[in-house]
Amino acid sequence: MNVAAEKIETAAVAPHLRALFEPIRESIPESQWPFLAPHVDNILRMKREKNAVVLAHNYQTPDIYHCISDIVGDSLALAREAANVDADVIVMCGVYFMAETAKLMNPEKTVIIPDREAGCSLAEAITAADVLALKAKYPGVPVVSYVNTTAEVKAVSDICCTSANAVQVVESLGVDRVIMTPDEYLARNTAEQTDVEIIPWQGRCEVHERFTADEIEAMRADTPGAIVLAHPECSPEVLEIADFAGSTAGMSQYVERERPENVMLITECSMSANLAAEYPEVNFIRACHMCPHMKRINLLEVETALGEMRHEVTIAPEIAEPARASIERMLDLSR
Repeated sequence: MNVAAEKIETAAVAPHLRALFEPIRESIPESQWPFLAPHVDNILRMKREKNAVVLAHNYQTPDIYHCISDIVGDSLALAREAANVDADVIVMCGVYFMAETAKLMNPEKTVIIPDREAGCSLAEAITAADVLALKAKYPGVPVVSYVNTTAEVKAVSDICCTSANAVQVVESLGVDRVIMTPDEYLARNTAEQTDVEIIPWQGRCEVHERFTADEIEAMRADTPGAIVLAHPECSPEVLEIADFAGSTAGMSQYVERERPENVMLITECSMSANLAAEYPEVNFIRACHMCPHMKRINLLEVETALGEMRHEVTIAPEIAEPARASIERMLDLSR
């Protein structure tokens, strides 16, 4: 046996690695473990040596989500936890606006993202100039910007929100109408839950906008009684036929609380795979579309980024200060 093969075999059978892979064997078959194990082992070692933590969004692949991450969750959870991280280095396994948020909340820490091109159709749908134009068109109307935006957009917004707290944020302003950017569907779905008039922007999530009510009804017909959980970035027509609508954290909590026999998550693919590892007794009907940006992050990218400390996130102070204030106003509502 050559040295490389021996290293792979040793890593594959190491108890601590096998214990990490075991819950995700349905998503990652055991035959693949020998190839992934050395990367996982090296990342875990570098985390210890560099006092680094890995933050992973719910849409990350199971090997990242379950094997190397320290903190997992939706954008709100990651925003909260980023402010409390006790580490020198933060590795964001998510998309770029999430890495910016982590940096905003930890200006003295080093924040890196494994792939700088991991973007977001929502963040790309609006610019700071667009927000300023809206403010000029609607003088005095506050701007609520989804956390799925760039730091520049956050900096010219009044407050941020996530899909989990959009209604709470809108109503906290104590006004009759607000501008909500950039997700049109989140704005429309939030408007259904409040008396505040919402002026939307025309951005959409390229994953969630692809779901249709007809597609979901057809899949539900194949499994009568299946519970449908939908993300608020989906169209109002999709939310209308869903049994529950909520953020990825909200969907996770629903599954944990209700333990439905059959459930369909109307969101990004990896969400179902990650929850299936936690709740093997639940049958997840895989009605999902893949986010190409989230999937730019993989174990090799994480290993290389951490080893070389590359793709560090930096934000100009004149942008960082007002952008951080927008996020902190949001976080203050739940403290």
